[in-house]
Amino acid sequence: MGDSIIMIEVLHKIDCCGCEACVQICPVPCINLSSDEEGFFYPKVDLDKCVDCEMCVDVCPVIHPREPVVPLAKYAAMNLNEPIRLESSSGGMFHALAQKVIEQGGVVFGARFAEDWSVVHDYTETLEGIKAFMGSKYVQSNINKGFIVAEKFLKEGRLVLFTATHCQIAGLRNFLGRDYENLLSVDIICHGVPSEKIWKKYLTEVAPSEKVTSVQFRSKKEEGWGRYHINIDTETRHHSSLYKENPYQKALIQNLSLRPSCARCCAKNGNSGSDLLLGDYWGVRQMFPEMDDDKGTSVVVAFTAKGLDFFNSLHLRYQIIEMKEGERIKLNSVIMHLNRDRFFSSEDSIQETVEELCKESFIVRIKSGIVELLLKLIGFNTRQRIKRFIHLK
Repeated sequence: MGDSIIMIEVLHKIDCCGCEACVQICPVPCINLSSDEEGFFYPKVDLDKCVDCEMCVDVCPVIHPREPVVPLAKYAAMNLNEPIRLESSSGGMFHALAQKVIEQGGVVFGARFAEDWSVVHDYTETLEGIKAFMGSKYVQSNINKGFIVAEKFLKEGRLVLFTATHCQIAGLRNFLGRDYENLLSVDIICHGVPSEKIWKKYLTEVAPSEKVTSVQFRSKKEEGWGRYHINIDTETRHHSSLYKENPYQKALIQNLSLRPSCARCCAKNGNSGSDLLLGDYWGVRQMFPEMDDDKGTSVVVAFTAKGLDFFNSLHLRYQIIEMKEGERIKLNSVIMHLNRDRFFSSEDSIQETVEELCKESFIVRIKSGIVELLLKLIGFNTRQRIKRFIHLK
């Protein structure tokens, strides 16, 4: 091992999105993930094993962000299968894409709950297996060896659908290092990712002495799509709450429980490298009232010809959303709540902590907005921030 080592070393947590590309690309391997006190995972390098190949640095989407892409088209869309749409978070677009891929003999990657209700990335080759990936999971997923397995299928010539957050798709594309015609990469509009530690704490508070049997973050059955509920079942009890009143969801919306890097997302504005972008189309009532039945409508953005062709091959109900020439996707990073540190250090229940820390939420938001404005005025460019926050030695 030489005197000069170039490797991933995270000095400031705002500059690690947890995509795990560095862990999976390491040929030795000498990089492992380690959870911090907030419950987020970060790479740790075993210097005794490091061979100074620099591959971990090369695939990092923070160090090597992709260029933004001007979308080719934008749609309001919904799955024609109403039961599927009711089980989906928005308009059922993921299921439509996944079903088409499975029918063509392909493989679908997505996020599912593990036995302990953490969230992991996995794959399926069956229509039945798609169900586990449906619906939102408001916890950062563990990619495991998902990039490695996806690359194996791609090299075998299989059609692969990979759905993930913006930063995970950026990590996948950097990991692969080349374009595959048989890869359909899809990112989901992401507010930010809460920590697994907070999620586990909340489950313990909801079901302190019972085993959790079911979790649904976006149930439309109670009050529809616009007033979705979070449902948690145990063997004897059904716990249901409106998202605006649920303490776990309130912590997410107020930006108390999110990963630090969500304040500086490296791949949110059309630069993840995805073929398609999916999300809730909350403005559908104003633009296309005939497509708002309060059962869910998706917004779909096509960035590549491949993504556009695949979307057009589906049997859907949709409307074209007019776009200005050269219009880009602009999804702002979150402004972290000024009480975030107090939230993570609190020993009280999540309910009590959220209620206490959000009492002065209006004032806090104004202060946070001023801080964010000042940071933008300072104008650190990507290279400057990398030199400051990611130490390469």
